Amino acid sequence: MAFGVDRQELRTWKQEVKAGKVAFLTHYWVDDRFPGCTSVTKVGCSDFLKLIRWGQKYGLKKEWIHRDPDYPHFDLLGEKQRRILTSEEQWDQMKKFNL
Repeated sequence: MAFGVDRQELRTWKQEVKAGKVAFLTHYWVDDRFPGCTSVTKVGCSDFLKLIRWGQKYGLKKEWIHRDPDYPHFDLLGEKQRRILTSEEQWDQMKKFNL
């Protein structure tokens, strides 16, 4: 279940993904498989090759891409999430989710 994101943020993320931009969306998320993680960042882009190249910069494997037909994306958690958001200067998301 996703919390901490409003409809406009989700709408904007979807529009950017469909437009071929690398787009970021962070929301609260809890899963027992990932203790200590309270949020996830979805990094999406409809240009699959662009998303693969973007992920390679951070050591992300193309096999980790969620192959949603409309919104392919990586899920970032924990330290990798903090490191990548910092590198991408996603300060608002980091502040909002205490990352």
